[in-house]
Amino acid sequence: MVFNSAVFLLFFLGFFPVYWVINNRYIPKIRNFFVLLGSYVFYGYWDWRFLSLILISSAADFYLGKRIEGSEDERQRKVFLWLSLGINLGILGFFKYFNFFIESFQHLLQGLGFEISPYTLGIILPVGISFYTFQTLSYTIDIYRRQLKAVDDPLQFFTFVAFFPQLVAGPIERAKNLLPQFEKPKSFIYEQMIWGLRLMLYGFFKKLVIADNIAIWVDAIFLPEATPGGMVVLLGGLLFGVQIYCDFSAYSDIAIGLAALLGYQLLPNFQTPYFSSSFREFWQRWHISLSTWFRDYVYIPLGGNRGGESAWMRNIFLTFLLSGLWHGAGLNFLLWGALHAFFLIAERKVPLRLPGVLANLWVLSICMLLWIPFRAVDFSHLLDLMDQVLHLFEQGQNTNEIMALIPLGKSLALAAVFLLFILVEASLGKGDIGALLKGKKGLIRYTSYYSLLLAIIFLANFDAEPYFIYFQF
Repeated sequence: MVFNSAVFLLFFLGFFPVYWVINNRYIPKIRNFFVLLGSYVFYGYWDWRFLSLILISSAADFYLGKRIEGSEDERQRKVFLWLSLGINLGILGFFKYFNFFIESFQHLLQGLGFEISPYTLGIILPVGISFYTFQTLSYTIDIYRRQLKAVDDPLQFFTFVAFFPQLVAGPIERAKNLLPQFEKPKSFIYEQMIWGLRLMLYGFFKKLVIADNIAIWVDAIFLPEATPGGMVVLLGGLLFGVQIYCDFSAYSDIAIGLAALLGYQLLPNFQTPYFSSSFREFWQRWHISLSTWFRDYVYIPLGGNRGGESAWMRNIFLTFLLSGLWHGAGLNFLLWGALHAFFLIAERKVPLRLPGVLANLWVLSICMLLWIPFRAVDFSHLLDLMDQVLHLFEQGQNTNEIMALIPLGKSLALAAVFLLFILVEASLGKGDIGALLKGKKGLIRYTSYYSLLLAIIFLANFDAEPYFIYFQF
C-alpha cells in the first residue's frame, strides 16, 4: 500500500475516525492493537507472506531484549546481542545480498577460467526490510549499552516495529523516542492536526508535481541502452538529485504528518540538505535518521575520531562503504559511499575555505555528480555513463527524444513552479513547512494551500506508478 494511491486513501479514511473513537473510549492496549492490526493490513497489502519476517524480527528482539536486560553475566549478554544481530542481519542479508554475492562469485571463477552456472533464487526484496531491521537492532543495542530499558508489553513493542506511517521508508525511529508514545494517552490537538496536514500537502506536492515529472526524463536518460551524450548524463545526475530529494523527503513529510494526525511525534529526516556549505553538514541534514544510526552504531563503535588521523579516515571509509552497501548490493553503491567518504576526508585535510554561496555551490555540484553512480543500474552501466561523460561534447543519439518527453508548455510551467519551490526551501532553513506557515496571516496560509493544491491538480504526473524510490532499499 502506497501513500499516493487510492487504496491508501480509502484505508486511512476508514482507519482515522475509528482510531480516535477507540483512543477516546478505551485503554491504550486496545488502541495499540488497532494500530498494529492496521499496520499489518498496510504492509500485508504488498505480500502477506512478508509479514512473517516482521513477526520473526519483532518476536526475536522482544525476547532477546528482555534477556539482555535481565542478565548480569556480560558474556551471556553479548551472546544474546549477537543472536539479535545474527537473526536480523541474517534475514536482511539473505533477501538483499544473496544473489549479488553468488553472481560475484560466478564472475570471479569465470575470470579464472572456470565455467559455472550457480543456482540463484531470484529473491524479491521485501519492502521496508532495511528500515525496520535497523529500527529493531537499535533497540537491542541500546539495551545492551544500558541506555534503554526493555519493554514489558509485547503488544507495545510489536506496534513500535510495525507502525505503518514510517514502516516502509522511515524515518528510522529510535525506541527511546517512539516506543514510550504507545503507552501514553493521545489527545486530539487541533494545532498538531493542522501542522501534520501541512506537511502532508507539501509532501504530496514534492512527490507528485516535482519528483514524478522529473522521473520521466531521469528514467529515459538512465536506460541502460540509452546513449544521450555526456552533457545529458550530467544533467541526468542533477535531475536525479532533485528527484530523489523530492521523492524521499516527501515520503518523510507524509509519514511525519500522518503520525501527527494520530498523536505521535516522529523525528525530522531532512533539513534542506542541498543548502549545506560542507559535506559534513550535508550528512547532518540528509536522511538524518540513517546518518545518525550509522554514526551511533557503526562509526563511534569503530573508534570515531579517536586514535589519530589514520584511524579516523579508516572509520569514515568503513562507515560510508557500509552505508553504500545498505542502499544496494552493487559495486556502484560501494563506489558512491567511498566517494562521499573521500570528499568528507578531503574537506578536513585540505579545506577550501570558500565564501558561503561558493561553498554551497561546490558541495551541491559534487553531491549531484555523485548521484550518477547511485542511479546507474549496475557497475557496467556506470562505466558506460562515465565513457559518455568523458566524451562530453559529443552529440548523443537520443537527446532530442528525451527532452521532448514532456511538452514544452508543461515544462515551462514546471520550471516556474520549481523556482518557487527553491525559494520556499531556502526559507525553510532547518525547519519545515508546517512551522514556516504557523503564525502567518490567513491570506498567506490559504494562498499557499490553494497554490499547492492547484499545482497538484494541474501539473501532477498521475500516470506514474504509485511508488517511492527508497522502497527498493
